[in-house]
Formats: sequence, C-alpha cells, structure tokens
Amino acid sequence: MSEADQMMHEIEALGEKLAQAKASINHRFIGQERVVELVLATLLSGGHGLLVGLPGMGKTLLVDTLATVMGLGSNRVQFTPDLMPGDILGSEVLDTGADGRRAFRFIEGPVFCQLLMADEINRASPRTQSALLQAMAEKEVTIAGEHRPLGRPFHVLATQNPIEQEGTYPLPEAQLDRFLMQIDVEYPTRATERDILMATTGAQEAQAHAVFTSDELIAAQSLVRRMPVGAAVVDGVLDLVRACRPTEAEAHDAVRASVAWGPGPRAAQALMLTARARALLRGEFAPTLDDVAAMARPVLSHRMALNFAARAKGETLHGVIDAVMMSSFQREAAE
Repeated sequence: MSEADQMMHEIEALGEKLAQAKASINHRFIGQERVVELVLATLLSGGHGLLVGLPGMGKTLLVDTLATVMGLGSNRVQFTPDLMPGDILGSEVLDTGADGRRAFRFIEGPVFCQLLMADEINRASPRTQSALLQAMAEKEVTIAGEHRPLGRPFHVLATQNPIEQEGTYPLPEAQLDRFLMQIDVEYPTRATERDILMATTGAQEAQAHAVFTSDELIAAQSLVRRMPVGAAVVDGVLDLVRACRPTEAEAHDAVRASVAWGPGPRAAQALMLTARARALLRGEFAPTLDDVAAMARPVLSHRMALNFAARAKGETLHGVIDAVMMSSFQREAAE
C-alpha cells in the first residue's frame, strides 16, 4: 500500500470515529452542531478554545461531555478575583518525615490534566491569568526552577461571559492569541430549545460514552498535520490574514478604515490547521477554500481590534472579516 493510500485509509477510519464522537456529543449538547464542530476542530488541531456565551448556554456541559467522549482526564477551575497562581499550578509544602527530616514536596494543581476548563477566565486578576501562559504555549510549567510537563495531550477550554463585565479583567492580547479559536455560543432556536426541554427535564438524561482514547486523539492530531494542502488554499490563507492587517500593502479598504491592529502569523497557522481539521470532520482528504472561510471568523476575530471610529459607528469585526473574505476568495477563484 502506497503512502497516499495509507493516508486515505487513515482518514476514512478517523472520519468514522469522529462521526461517532459528534453523535455522542450532540446527544447531550443539543442543537449546537456548529459549536461542536469548532470545539472538535480545536482539539484535532492541538489548540485551546475560548467559549464565549451567556450563563446557562451549556458551555460547562459541553466541556464535560467532550472530556468523556475524547477519553481525556479533565479538571475544572472556577476563576474568581481572589484566585492565586498556586491554586492553578500547585505549590510546594514542607513535609516532615518519620526520621524527623524535612523536605519540600510538590502538590500538583488542577492544570496537571489533559483538558482544563477555565470557567469565567476573565474574572481572575492578570497575575493569575498569566499562570496559564506558559502552560498553553509550551505544555509545561516552571515551579521552583523545575520544568514540569503537563498531560499529553493538553488543552485549555476557557469560558467567558460577554455581557457582565463589571469586576472582570479583559484578557491581554498575548493570552488571546494563544487561543486557537474564539467560539461563540448563541441562543438556541425555538425547535432546539423544545428538544432541550424534553431531553433535560425528564426522569433520565442522556449520557455520553467514550469514543476516543488520549493516544488516539494524539494520532489524529498527527494525521491533521500530515494532510495535504493545495497551493490555492495556502495562498488563500495568506491573502486573508495579510489583508486583515491595516499596515500591510495588501490590506483591504475596510481594514484600513476600521481596524486598529490585525492578526499575526499565528493566525495563519491556526487557519491552516483548523481548515484541515474541518475537512477531516467532513470526511474529505484535503481542505478547500470553503474550509478556510468557515474557520475565518473564530480564528481571526479575537486577534483583531476595531479602532475608535469603527466602534462609534457600530461596526463589527465579523462584518470586516466577511468583507475581506469576499474580496480575497473572489480573487482566488478568478485566478
């Protein structure tokens, strides 16, 4: 069997498992197929996700279900203003042995897991938020001069309330950039809300079951990185990202007029990986420009900022990104 045939066989087999995983998640997290697709793409790409939505939208339920279905050991931390870095990372304590000798012993914090849910992450102080920066970027933490590796794989899924901002601390740009995607969890439709009512207010609630193991997820992440990508898709990613930077020569007119600062190279990397992951979730063997377009908003919106004039006129980043996509992909199609 050739290498290409072997990869096609792996993609087909993984596509079947991913279909089972999606079905199991959607059985509990009802009517949010788009959100489920984005969260699974985040994990398949090896990244972290920021879930933004009002309380009671099922964000915690989604993360709990995801941990079960993907076979990941998970912990949850409720971020509050008085939370300290040691509450996340762990700390050293002084132990006295039976012989009277004293020695420091490290007690691991909740970050030592495979899937960490950082609930309402913007309620903690910048000092505490910074405790996650090294963990998210390097998959390890340094405590008392010693490097301590985290779980494999390691992912952070953080939640944020977009409305109630009193007493919160906006995430710094460096931390936002470490989130592969910002995933908006919106109100369900009437039909979906009816299904939720019927499924969650009876004597029994649906249960999720494990579909993946952590080793199988790591293998899937490796396969995503080995998927072929056509030149048109690579050029589409570059055109889109560079057109969203107001200081670039290729910047779109809407970006020059409305954007204060745009995405860096990490956005292009994220688009490449998530477009591959989406193709895999659809059972395709390579990503297309449609996959790039589907991932543009969640990958780019938290890596850009509107200027004062645009905010005063009520413009949105989603509108700017859509305008750039329309221009960039029309040009790609023409070429």
